[in-house]
Amino acid sequence: MAILVTPQTRILVQGITGSFGAKHAQLSLDYGSKIVAGVTPGKGGQFFEHGSHKVPIFDTVEEAARETGATVSVVFVPPPFAADAILESADSNLDLVVAITEGIPVNDMVRVKRKMVGGKTRLIGPNCPGVVTPGEGPNSQGGCRIGIAPGYIHKKGNVGVVSRSGTLTYEAVWQLTSRGYGQSTCVGIGGDPVNGTSHLDVLKMFNEDPETEAIILIGEIGGSAEEEAAEWAAANCKKPIAGFIAGATAPPGRRMGHAGAIVSGGKGTAAGKFAAFRAAGIAVAETPSVMAETLLKRWGKL
Repeated sequence: MAILVTPQTRILVQGITGSFGAKHAQLSLDYGSKIVAGVTPGKGGQFFEHGSHKVPIFDTVEEAARETGATVSVVFVPPPFAADAILESADSNLDLVVAITEGIPVNDMVRVKRKMVGGKTRLIGPNCPGVVTPGEGPNSQGGCRIGIAPGYIHKKGNVGVVSRSGTLTYEAVWQLTSRGYGQSTCVGIGGDPVNGTSHLDVLKMFNEDPETEAIILIGEIGGSAEEEAAEWAAANCKKPIAGFIAGATAPPGRRMGHAGAIVSGGKGTAAGKFAAFRAAGIAVAETPSVMAETLLKRWGKL
């Protein structure tokens, strides 16, 4: 069943005529994703063509969703305009917005979060690799790829992956696939301090998904989201979980990589997060190279 998206999900791409949006729209179409519309203000009535695909472009999200039945948007809009693009999709009552854009000002995201409270639309990101639900075809084609994750590393299966880091998501997925274990859905939630969907949100969805039998949870220093997810898992999740935290050697008080990866006031340390994992019964991967192995041992597959 997977979570968030399926091979039948109808997708619109905000920023489809930009070089980055166009490239990844092409890759998603090749993967089998149902991209049914593009949105670029001022270019309504044109088409985005790729191979046998001819995707109509609209001036607004509202018009694109109404005309094509799209329920999910992916945002490839430059940082100064990305917050408004997210809110445009929320105002159109889409089910999901996946914001790939990196570098959206924090104040803009605070405004987005405030306006989206109580609404229908779920936000993933920003500054994230997106969502992949693998398909049955060769290289998992025939699934749903929304964002920038390499589709060919995925394999349809029963492990859910949720991560703040894009590259560590890919590493975990490839380790699993290389060992013959596929994924139900892979969710990159992004590393910004103000984002939409948390580890806990995704963990709850994986827990309720009958197709997901085991979970890899990847976090980073900074914030308390991983500890909150671990606390909830200890009381509510019976599925095996392996976890990794990036940033164990980062100096306190210094911002590292992702905008949210900063330790301050003695909180958000890797050591604290690993301790929370162990207390919750989550198997801890000591290095990124053993994430899949750690899960498979916890799962009883090794």
